[in-house]
Amino acid sequence: MSADDTSRFVRLRVEMVVEVDDAQKLTGAALARVAEDEQMPADERAHAEAAVKADEAEALAYLVDPFDLVSQVPGVELTQASWSSEQIDYDPDSPDWDPDEDDGGEDDDV
Repeated sequence: MSADDTSRFVRLRVEMVVEVDDAQKLTGAALARVAEDEQMPADERAHAEAAVKADEAEALAYLVDPFDLVSQVPGVELTQASWSSEQIDYDPDSPDWDPDEDDGGEDDDV
């Protein structure tokens, strides 16, 4: 198959586990980000502020932007992005936690 026959689109999957060691700092930064968003309607802003205050995972989701991951990569333009975050039980010493384990998702052959 020639380069002309292949798709120009690439799905990039990234999974990270982060540790929140200062919830107040995280929440404060997320609230500042929400406040800076001039395009956000007032009712959506109130919902976002409540979500950020109630859940550290929501706060993190307001601060992580997929565009930032690829904006400096030459020859690449972000076409579509979605992301989510959730609190998890994490024990790096547990045999149940295997970062190399196949999650059964499609396109895992990359």
